[in-house]
Amino acid sequence: MSAQTAKAAEGQSHTKYDRLIAAAKTIPPAATLVVHPCDESSLRGVIEAALAGLIVPTLVGPAPKIKDTANRHGIDIGGLEIVDAPHSEAAAAKAVELIHEAKGEMLMKGSLHTDELMRSVTAKTSGLRTDRRISHVFVMDVPAYAETLFITDAAINIFPDLDCKRDIIQNAIDLFIQAGFGPQPKVAILSAVETVTAKIPSTIEAAALCKMADRGQITGGLLDGPLAFDNAIDREAAKIKGIKSEVAGRAQILVVPDLEAGNMLAKNLAYFAKADSAGIVLGARVPIVLTSRADSLRARLASCAVATLYADARRRRTTTVAA
Repeated sequence: MSAQTAKAAEGQSHTKYDRLIAAAKTIPPAATLVVHPCDESSLRGVIEAALAGLIVPTLVGPAPKIKDTANRHGIDIGGLEIVDAPHSEAAAAKAVELIHEAKGEMLMKGSLHTDELMRSVTAKTSGLRTDRRISHVFVMDVPAYAETLFITDAAINIFPDLDCKRDIIQNAIDLFIQAGFGPQPKVAILSAVETVTAKIPSTIEAAALCKMADRGQITGGLLDGPLAFDNAIDREAAKIKGIKSEVAGRAQILVVPDLEAGNMLAKNLAYFAKADSAGIVLGARVPIVLTSRADSLRARLASCAVATLYADARRRRTTTVAA
């Protein structure tokens, strides 16, 4: 760890999530459809987020199973609305239907598989598609890094092409700005090296994406790439390589070449750097909170906080346009 990184780590132990959750508590909680919360971790996470004032949940799934889970684990779900659906796929379909009926501002994954939920979200006629490609962002609180770090896409698009990466980047930029992380985020497009070479296709795509930003095809962020991971997050490493850039060494959004690389990077940070990771899906009609059984309570609350802040910004923007 460089002296700069070590200094940044001082006093940074997960305080970024604390500030994020505190910010979300200052706005109205988001009406949230929780899909198939049928195990202890997903159901308890919902209740904790509701008690924290982040969401107003409606539970969508098999009512007897949800109530049995609550009883077995001593979780009080009294007062919460339950919309009965016989199984996980039916719950996902019902939750999407309720979004179309304006019964919720965001979705939250329960104990069903991500692909079950996303099948209903991405259905061509009945889903929640927009003209933007759907993508995932990890919002990471890394104690050794001064910035809140976005990593995208590490969960939805396996081998994104250039057009898909354009949407992945735009989704992340929009989230960063609208959820209140700051203006004009610094976006590092990662590859194995920091020079463009035909031998590594991701370097060519990185250069093309930067030019797309120059021409207004990507807006709101400051892009640079290709950048290797060390050059993106450490100023001394960038300096040694002779890289002069406002992004290098201070990146806030890391765009990975493909899902495998992103997933490994996020998990390395989680287990080696003791980072917390909040997950949110963007590009649909509403934000979607993706949680894992391995998530800490803080990470679950942060996921809800990010989505609530984003949903609030979208709500206020819609109200302004309508006025």
